[in-house]
Amino acid sequence: MRAWLAVVALAAFPALAQDKPEETLSAVVAVSAKALPDARSNATLGQQRRGSGVLIDKGYVLTIGYLVIEAEAIEVTGADGKVVPATLAGYDHASGFGLLKLTTPLAGKPLPLGDSAALGEREPALVATSAGREGASIVYVASRRPFTGSWEYQLDSAIFTYPAVDAWSGAPLIGPKGELLGIGSLIVPDAGGPGTQSPGNMFVPVDLLKPILADLKARGKRNAPPRPWLGVNADELRGRLFVTRVSPEGPSERAGLQRDDIVLAVGGEEVRTLAEFYGKVWARGAAGVEVPIRVLRGVQLKDVAVRSIDRVEYFRPAKAH
Repeated sequence: MRAWLAVVALAAFPALAQDKPEETLSAVVAVSAKALPDARSNATLGQQRRGSGVLIDKGYVLTIGYLVIEAEAIEVTGADGKVVPATLAGYDHASGFGLLKLTTPLAGKPLPLGDSAALGEREPALVATSAGREGASIVYVASRRPFTGSWEYQLDSAIFTYPAVDAWSGAPLIGPKGELLGIGSLIVPDAGGPGTQSPGNMFVPVDLLKPILADLKARGKRNAPPRPWLGVNADELRGRLFVTRVSPEGPSERAGLQRDDIVLAVGGEEVRTLAEFYGKVWARGAAGVEVPIRVLRGVQLKDVAVRSIDRVEYFRPAKAH
């Protein structure tokens, strides 16, 4: 039944049907990674990680970065079942993309990068996973809006789709012409917008890759000063910003920030949302800048000076090539 549904989904895209859907799906690969034994990300992501990716150039695979940070070993499985080792060519925390370089070419045909900004609400797209035809399904754009994550992450215009796809990590979002529009990052309960009951997925728009792709290949990261990273997770609740986690041995822990602290201000400027918090922190300069934060701890006000760092220094990614 699932295979039949996938065939129907592919047939709904005339351009793909005309150009043989197998050619498009040949670009979709499986990604498996084993993180370093002492990887700090193991606490939240586990040591063994699996997801999907997509060929975007000869010898290069695009996936979601959290699958491959701090990787000790990475393997990519092509649509024909061939397994080849890969290295982390580049990682970009601001977008969330991870770029892999294959040690041996795969037979699939790379997908062209599409115009993700042109993908409007209620328009259909195809999500494809490493399961091949059986992993292809039609989704619809439920909303285009900013996304702010509790882990110091923000996108100005993420793509939210409905219905939810289970194997979302690194899965490509494909347009009707067989072009790559986004990479799967999360499953969310409110794809239609805040307060809605519409389980779906969040995709990182591929437009964010275009200006940094050459940098990722050549330097392993974007050619720009890295954002300051504090190592703190926070959630918005009743107009307050509560610290929910402080990264062990990270900048915030070293500065004395604690779980359950309520963040009130950055540099004397009030913050009530994650977007305001990140905006004030990132506006202070590049990684390395000191960030003065006022918090409420119990009934006492505390002033904490956090010396920020580049996030990749904390997570110790495997050497990029």
